[in-house]
Amino acid sequence: MIATLLAFGLAVANRTVLPSPDLGKANAACRPGETGPAFRVQVVGLHDRAGLLKLELYPANDQDFLADDTVLIAAGKVFRRVEVRTPQNGPAVLCIRAPGPGRYALSLLHDRDGNHRFNISSDGVGFAGNPRLGWGKPKAATASTTVAQGITVVRIVVNYRHGLSFRPDGQ
Repeated sequence: MIATLLAFGLAVANRTVLPSPDLGKANAACRPGETGPAFRVQVVGLHDRAGLLKLELYPANDQDFLADDTVLIAAGKVFRRVEVRTPQNGPAVLCIRAPGPGRYALSLLHDRDGNHRFNISSDGVGFAGNPRLGWGKPKAATASTTVAQGITVVRIVVNYRHGLSFRPDGQ
């Protein structure tokens, strides 16, 4: 028993970062009166007001875009996450801080059942640049945008599965 607990403790100690839905949330959400650099994201086309909205900021390259958060954080790469309950009325706006001016990829998940996982059948997804979505992830270049020293406003249209394609509701 003691040997098993020691082995488990060593395995945990050897991992730089443990998986958690809270990864990337430290210093991610904008503060009151935020002056930037940050993205203020206007969410457009929500199917309904259920669940959670999860906004994530990644490096703007194909290797790191949508990579596992534990891997990015362990490697010291940029990753930020803001997660909020979907507002019951009014505009849906999220604000995420960037580590500095530059180009970043943004992804938005409408997690309709609030389980912290993407359900291809019911959840919605969108990206900065609003690329047309197929069955694979978009290129980082089409899902990226630049933030300056201040607040940069970005509009992300949410896409949902409709038959064999992903598109905004009503299209």
